[in-house]
Amino acid sequence: MAHFAKVQNGIVTQVIVAEPEFFQTFVDTSPGEWIQTSYNTRGGVHYGQNGEPDGGVALRKNYAGTGFTYDKTRDAFIPPKPYESWTLNEETCLWDSPVPYPDDGEIHSWNEQTQTWDLVINE
Repeated sequence: MAHFAKVQNGIVTQVIVAEPEFFQTFVDTSPGEWIQTSYNTRGGVHYGQNGEPDGGVALRKNYAGTGFTYDKTRDAFIPPKPYESWTLNEETCLWDSPVPYPDDGEIHSWNEQTQTWDLVINE
């Protein structure tokens, strides 16, 4: 099975799963272009069934999702920008926060107002 993203005006509007040999007979008369995407690709790395990088072909930097942008120049699917302060990582085509995520084993959420990672407390 393969995954295909429908792109209209540079934005992913739909993602489907289809057998590649049957996809060619798929008829869709609505505007847009179907572009293959890889479920196992994230940040320009292909991951195996065990969740570890496996050296496979990392197709279009990231698995497409509805609302993602397709950048023809980069041949990459880029997720929506999560916060105004974040910047696009040209290598991975993912968004980087201005401050790295804490490496303390805890769960944090981004606080755009203070530009910090706040500890999430579950009670």
